[in-house]
Amino acid sequence: MNIVCLDLEGVLVPEIWIAFAEATGIEELKKTTRDEPDYSKLMQYRIDILKQHNLGLKEIQETIATIDPMKGAKEFLDELRSITQVIIISDTFTQFAKPLMQKLGWPTIFCNSLEVAENGEITGFKMRIENSKYTTVKALQSIGYETIASGDSYNDLGMIKASKAGFLFKSTDKIKADNPELPAFETYDELLAAIKQAL
Repeated sequence: MNIVCLDLEGVLVPEIWIAFAEATGIEELKKTTRDEPDYSKLMQYRIDILKQHNLGLKEIQETIATIDPMKGAKEFLDELRSITQVIIISDTFTQFAKPLMQKLGWPTIFCNSLEVAENGEITGFKMRIENSKYTTVKALQSIGYETIASGDSYNDLGMIKASKAGFLFKSTDKIKADNPELPAFETYDELLAAIKQAL
């Protein structure tokens, strides 16, 4: 039994925080897991910047409403889901993911949640589980699944390396250079062909 585990941002949809940085003109919010491997540190940095600028969940959700999946992402996902089980494992938050999941045809997503005050201020975040991508892949394997994984960032490497087949997709030159053993692809056709071969 195979199950494909995909990252969300940078693989199927554009990076939410980069889109929000561009919408608000706050350059510091362009930092992502491609730049900062420690996710908790990155999120605290983001929350502090939001507080400084008096921005909350509403403003981020307004930006997310304008984001469309990457060109070809829904077709790739539809074809993949017609041949095997697929789960999106993301470090994003339920409050961000819903409109994007609608545009992708409601795939299954495992993600985290934000702590939001009544006035809409983001006060914190709750991770579903420590090291969630790697831990989820190991849990799926423990119930009889063989996993195939793909992502673009530092926080995807654990699940990619723990799977029977793993691929980098639209990753950075540095991550590719640091992990030369991992096949790296730039198009959905290449990634789909590699996954089909691994099934």
